[in-house]
Amino acid sequence: MEIILSYQQANAVWGEKTILSFNDKQATIHLQNNEKTDRTLIQRAARKLRNIGIQEVELLGDNWALESCWAFYQGFYTAKQDYSIEFPHLDDEPQDELLARIECSDFVREIINEPAQNLTPVKLAEHAAEFILNQSDIYNKKSAVSFQIVSGEELEQQGYHGIWTVGKGSTNPPAMLQLDFNPTNDPNAPISACLVGKGITFDSGGYSLKPSDGMSTMRTDMGGAALLTGALGLAITRGLNQRVKLYLCCAENLVSSHAFKLGDIITYRNGITAEVLNTDAEGRLVLADGLIEADNQHPKFIIDCATLTGAAKVALGNDYHAALSMDENLVAELFRSAQDENEPFWRLPFEDFHRSQISSSFADIANIGSVPIGAGASTATAFLSYFIKNYQKNWLHIDCAATYRKSGSDLWGVGATGIGIQTLANLLLLKSEE
Repeated sequence: MEIILSYQQANAVWGEKTILSFNDKQATIHLQNNEKTDRTLIQRAARKLRNIGIQEVELLGDNWALESCWAFYQGFYTAKQDYSIEFPHLDDEPQDELLARIECSDFVREIINEPAQNLTPVKLAEHAAEFILNQSDIYNKKSAVSFQIVSGEELEQQGYHGIWTVGKGSTNPPAMLQLDFNPTNDPNAPISACLVGKGITFDSGGYSLKPSDGMSTMRTDMGGAALLTGALGLAITRGLNQRVKLYLCCAENLVSSHAFKLGDIITYRNGITAEVLNTDAEGRLVLADGLIEADNQHPKFIIDCATLTGAAKVALGNDYHAALSMDENLVAELFRSAQDENEPFWRLPFEDFHRSQISSSFADIANIGSVPIGAGASTATAFLSYFIKNYQKNWLHIDCAATYRKSGSDLWGVGATGIGIQTLANLLLLKSEE
């Protein structure tokens, strides 16, 4: 089906204020000449076309541009990928940007949608490293990438006790990807950013077992790791020329005779002890290892991303990613980037008093809040703050509530969304220019 854009209203026969009309094998999307509104209308129209069974389209006419093509793609995408889109020819720069967005978004959405039977912790680490290598190779920067994957008992031996503890209950060993993108090729080059992603490839909840309905989408609990990998890949395609390190903390959280239990205490490399009061609050336990490693690199700033709490989804639904930080400048830069890229982020509170709300009688801290009605996203952030020396500055935590949709909407199909890739790529570039 041919798809054209028009700024004229549809014939009244199609209904008042309709956004779609049809003529033989051609569909027209009717716009309002408002950039932000029109992007939404195009994505909604694309979703409508998919919902009525349209699988093959060609975008025709002079009104198509980068952002309209991208909006259509976002709405037309489905997890089964049983569709094809023929895009119009754009100028070189917007054409390259469109293809880069599609490639990086597809990586993120496909790997999040991948069943856990195929995507083990080690495979997640391998696929992420391969993707960054491929993106770097396209732009003649493959030599800028080096990495290692620490897995299995090596994690325990090297002191990554959080990842090891969470992952030891599975026959698929836990893993940590440590990737260095260094386009300067100078081993002593300063590090612009460290990125730390939660990569739980399946989360049963452990002995704090999830109900089936809550467990059905837990192959997506590695969404933070996927998002940061895609964002770094897009930043590379956009010309990132500063050193960035990527740490993915990957494990399966399963029940077995080897699984960790309530009451266990983890002693981290920085000396902090953490009591496990809920095995379903495992994401913060693995991220702690990555944050310690990142902090020891002395980067200009740290970003971690994780599908960390149900509290963030209760607050924001699947429509926004939650941002938590005490660094006002860094938060402001994130939201400028989000506005530039037309992606939805929302700030949730994180203050010093939240750090006192995860107390333990047996360890320095507990892995869940200790107050009767606590702010779950905030106390989770408080836990993470114990693994960064100067947590008040240059650290941004993203609780990825908008990563995945269990049911479709008028804009998105069921499955992973890819929301946030552009914003974080933009932020990496913005910060690298400072």
